[in-house]
Amino acid sequence: MRVPGGSCTRKGGARLAQAVKETITVEGHDLVISNPDKLMFPEAGITKLDYLRHLLELAPYLLKYCRNRYLTTIRYPNGIHGKHFYQKNCPQPAPDFVRTATLNGIRYVVLDSVPTLLWLGNLACLEFHPSFHYVGEDLPAEWVIDIDPSLECDDRVMHAAVLVGELLESLRIQSVPKTSGATGIQIFVPIRRGYTFEQLRAVGKFLCEYLVHQHPRLFTLERLKKDRGTRIYLDYLQHWHGKTLSAPYTPRARKEATVSTPLTWDELRSGAKPEHFTLTTIGKRLNTYGDLIDRVPPQSLDHVLSHLGRNEMRLLNR
Repeated sequence: MRVPGGSCTRKGGARLAQAVKETITVEGHDLVISNPDKLMFPEAGITKLDYLRHLLELAPYLLKYCRNRYLTTIRYPNGIHGKHFYQKNCPQPAPDFVRTATLNGIRYVVLDSVPTLLWLGNLACLEFHPSFHYVGEDLPAEWVIDIDPSLECDDRVMHAAVLVGELLESLRIQSVPKTSGATGIQIFVPIRRGYTFEQLRAVGKFLCEYLVHQHPRLFTLERLKKDRGTRIYLDYLQHWHGKTLSAPYTPRARKEATVSTPLTWDELRSGAKPEHFTLTTIGKRLNTYGDLIDRVPPQSLDHVLSHLGRNEMRLLNR
């Protein structure tokens, strides 16, 4: 198996204490894969070794949005239907090639190489949630608004995301919608360097309050799920220093083996659903479209920030 910048070779297996192990070589590093035939996504028929192959497909894209960031993973040692836990501190023992960085007393993995990705995959890390900022920095790397439905299945979430995108477009801000891989949609905005988390939160508050005012039966800013009813939560607060969100191109621990996937606005308007984008289909899509986020240049928010606190409604009604 080969990926840009690296290769993976399967060397064979041995049965040890009733557990099967195999060794693969990735970019010159030998990795022992435990229980390669264990089903991680039973409904999709994806074993651990299958999962690692899919991670190789995703690597050039997923690594881009995890590199030089503090990484939180969610581990499912017995597959998606077993117990799971969040992993913040770097698992031990860790190979020498695994880079780490410390924030607030936590020693995080920094996911910046294919060997590290596959090492984490072997540990049943099925989801990858990087920080919004780079290691050692306080400024955000991008801006994200999370659109979170209160219902498990809510077809309105696509329309809700379109409304957010249209509002941003009216303010001359280009954005990319991406599936969370679960039930929601996240609006991803590449930004010019230099904005603070406080500035982006102010813009997010302004936009989301406007949307709630315009569509009170559709949107809410209520953080407690029990108090939302059926309304869709506009979460601009999650985007903050030290917090995380599902990375573009991360797998998600869902029965369909979904992947958090950037979409075109036309796809969203046509009724695309998160379950359409999976580990088994993502490779073909990436070969066709590449990284859709790459198509959007870093956006300036200066013109919006300059109007905050004065003439806000006039700006929106232009």
